[in-house]
Amino acid sequence: MAKKTPEIPSASMADIAFMLLIFFLVATTMDVDSGLERRLPQMPPENQQQDDTPPIKERNVLSVLVDRYNRLMVEGELMQISELRAKTKEFLLNPNDDENLPEKKMTDVPLLGNYPVTKGVISLRNDVGTEYGTYLAVQNELVGAINELRNELAQEKFGKKYDACSEEEQDALREIVPSRISEAEPKKVGGN
Repeated sequence: MAKKTPEIPSASMADIAFMLLIFFLVATTMDVDSGLERRLPQMPPENQQQDDTPPIKERNVLSVLVDRYNRLMVEGELMQISELRAKTKEFLLNPNDDENLPEKKMTDVPLLGNYPVTKGVISLRNDVGTEYGTYLAVQNELVGAINELRNELAQEKFGKKYDACSEEEQDALREIVPSRISEAEPKKVGGN
């Protein structure tokens, strides 16, 4: 008579596999992609015509371009990304009412009264070959400049940081320092 080989009990194998699966799901870290927070404008009313927006004067536009080699050009001049925040703040503030920087319009702002508001728009264009990291760094500097201006104005007018302001105060600050960043569709804009 042949001797039978003992079997390995497999009743708990499914339980062990399930426990290992749960362990690896809990213990594994996932890389999180960085991204941009954007709030899209509301749709215009259906009866509003597309061509009723007035043209923007060239002095009111800050042209920011990133080519395929990740070189930054602001108003046609090469610039380091680290210099972009200061240039953007100067453009939006126009402290000396320079005729080459954006116009200001006196606006009745809730809580703050009649206040000069910039007509400045930042036009950002990048090449299809621009690295995502460079694109994010440029975006970060542009948004950082706007946030710094809002913080400085909040300190001056309300004696606290922008984040500590009430919703009504933040609305007033956003009206004075609007976030107008126009992103054009990427094109082949630099190099071969």
